[in-house]
Amino acid sequence: MSMSNEEKSTATKSNLSRRNFIKSAGIATAAFSIVPRFVLGGKGFIPPSDTLYIAGIGVGGKGESDLTGFAKNPKAKIAFLCDVDERMTANSRKNFPNAKFYRDFREMFDKESKNIDAVSVSTPDHTHAVATMAAIQRGKHVYVQKPLTHNIYEARMLTEAARKYKVVTQMGNQYASADYVRVTKEWVEAGLIGEVTNVLTWTNRPVWPQGIPTPKGKFDIPKELSWDLWLGPVKPMDFNPAYLPFNWRGWWNFGTGALGDMACHIMDAAFRCLPIDYPSEVECSATTAWEDFFKEANYVDSCPASSIIHLKFPRKDGKGSINFTWMDGGLIPKRPEELLPDEQMGGGGNGYIFEGTKGKLMANYQSMPVLLPTSRMKEVELPKPTIPRVEGGEAGHYTQWVDACIKGYGNMELSSPFDYAGPFTEAVLMGNLAIRSYAMRDGRNYPGRKKLLWDAKNMKITNFDEANQFVRREYREGWTL
Repeated sequence: MSMSNEEKSTATKSNLSRRNFIKSAGIATAAFSIVPRFVLGGKGFIPPSDTLYIAGIGVGGKGESDLTGFAKNPKAKIAFLCDVDERMTANSRKNFPNAKFYRDFREMFDKESKNIDAVSVSTPDHTHAVATMAAIQRGKHVYVQKPLTHNIYEARMLTEAARKYKVVTQMGNQYASADYVRVTKEWVEAGLIGEVTNVLTWTNRPVWPQGIPTPKGKFDIPKELSWDLWLGPVKPMDFNPAYLPFNWRGWWNFGTGALGDMACHIMDAAFRCLPIDYPSEVECSATTAWEDFFKEANYVDSCPASSIIHLKFPRKDGKGSINFTWMDGGLIPKRPEELLPDEQMGGGGNGYIFEGTKGKLMANYQSMPVLLPTSRMKEVELPKPTIPRVEGGEAGHYTQWVDACIKGYGNMELSSPFDYAGPFTEAVLMGNLAIRSYAMRDGRNYPGRKKLLWDAKNMKITNFDEANQFVRREYREGWTL
């Protein structure tokens, strides 16, 4: 929800928060005692000034594991839980029995804002931005599951807001903290494959239904579910169990398809290693659904079963551009000629290949890279580590954010702050803009492989105005940014 100017002023002033007040009070009380606080508090005591009080919004499924990840840092305290579906909350309420529970994050903020330092958002994609913006405008640090937002406009707005309110941010693409991403960057920077000109990425997702008819029928809303709150910014519609608790990913109203689920992991290596941010153009093709012979189905509410997306990124160093291909639904690129017939391409159905002027690099997104041909691994002297590692790797993604919140804005480097994750998310979601434009009907869809030209500064497609409706969404009253 949007805040008044008076509320925003109050939120900014609240950076003199309970924690800062306690720190100030500690100076005064020091005059009366020379006994250290850790002695008074006992072994392992974490003083209140060094405790991060976290509110979780969306606490089932991934939200449950996110909260567990934060709690591994002894400085984190899960103080509040918020979820619209109580069927999903049992484990988190058991794990954090002292945390106060709410259904509506807006009510939680109205009543508890002064008691909250930071917020974790792990709702379905369509409510990421409204919950996150409400937290940021109140001066709260935020951790948001990937993809950062449901659309391009939201990613830009959150990035700008985080910078304005000076809050510590992290997107939940936890593999951004893994060692193997840093190894890839070290190899690229060492020139082992020369200048990268082409990147290929792929995933076996979706593993949930896509490319299907819109579900119909009238169903009773479970008593544990606040359906209207679950819809959030989406216009009112009938409840259907086909959307919950996980299959929302395949519907444009709520999810962002295979790209939203996996691209923030698989494409991360390229964005972390290469001098790119916003694409200049995009084109795509997608699986067609059929109802009968020669009769194409009009399944525009559902993400496609598979797609191929081609992006072009101008290099920020001015040295030309880099071509980028994304494939999902089990589609994969042609095997590199350098790969032997019995050698596996990527792994686990998800991978990437960097093609450079002096060679190629390949990896599963959860494994160390290899040079191609693989014989080069024994022939080339691999560079020594130069990039600092995140303690704990993927698990450290959570504790890293907690520590950064304790230290304060700008005092600690993070793996995926919004300054990085925002432009990255915009580029990822550019693929969905192309897919949705490709799927338009009644004669307005662009034929064949027409390119969409992107003006990143103004967030606008310049050669097919109808596509711009997918840059942002219409928000229901009470759920605006």
